[in-house]
Amino acid sequence: QVQLVESGGGLVQAGGSLRLSCAASGSMLVSNGMGWYRQAPGIGRELVASISSEGATNYVNSVKGRFTISRDNAKNTVYLQMDSLNSEAAAVYYCNVPTTDGWEQRTLYWGQGTQVTVSS
Repeated sequence: QVQLVESGGGLVQAGGSLRLSCAASGSMLVSNGMGWYRQAPGIGRELVASISSEGATNYVNSVKGRFTISRDNAKNTVYLQMDSLNSEAAAVYYCNVPTTDGWEQRTLYWGQGTQVTVSS
């Protein structure tokens, strides 16, 4: 059974930073590759960062240079360091296997997510 527990969200001023954590358990191994998604109200879930099994990272253009994904295989935990936050970053953030396929996303188990709020 897969369990994903996201944490680290909160209220931050524009320009500030947050570090999100996602602890995986069960059959989910972060070493196989993971992604961070965000979902803002009225908008579909978006994959914003991913890290492959080889450690290669990928980001959507809107967060490149400001977000950094990393992982600790020993802790089976993946992180998202978010710097220079702007209003666009306000959303609920989730971790999961990385996929941009909407249909596949609907078949995945999702954790509760962690809310990020950015104040101007």
